[in-house]
Amino acid sequence: MFAVIKTGGKQYRVVPDDVLEVGKIEGEVGSIIQLNEVLVVGGDTPVLGVPTVAGASVAVEVLDHKRGPKVIAFKKRRRKNSRRKRGYRDEITVLRISEILTDGAKPTKGPRPKKEKVVKEATTDEAAA
Repeated sequence: MFAVIKTGGKQYRVVPDDVLEVGKIEGEVGSIIQLNEVLVVGGDTPVLGVPTVAGASVAVEVLDHKRGPKVIAFKKRRRKNSRRKRGYRDEITVLRISEILTDGAKPTKGPRPKKEKVVKEATTDEAAA
C-alpha cells in the first residue's frame, strides 16, 4: 500500500518505513504525528481524493530536526563593481512513515525504541599490554 501526501507545498509518494526529509513540521523528536492531507491511497483498488481522501491520514514518527545544505544567491552586475552574496539554509524535519490509515483510524504503532550504543570493554590481553 502506498499514499501520496502533501506537506510544505510539495507532494511525496510514501510507503510504510520510508524515511524522508520535508519542510519543518512542529513536533517533538520521537513523537508520532498525523498528516491529514492525503491525495491518493493506492493498493489493490486505488482511491483518488477530490482534492483529498476523506478519512485518510498518514502516521509519521519525527526522527530529527536539522538544517539543509547552504544555498548561495550571488548576483553580479558586470563593470559596475556591484555584487551581492547572500545564503540561507532551510529548516528540515526527518520523518519515518509508520503506517497509512484509512476510514478515520487512529495510529496503532508507537515510536520505535532507540538503539542502545554498545560500549566495547577492554579484554584482559589489551589491558595487560
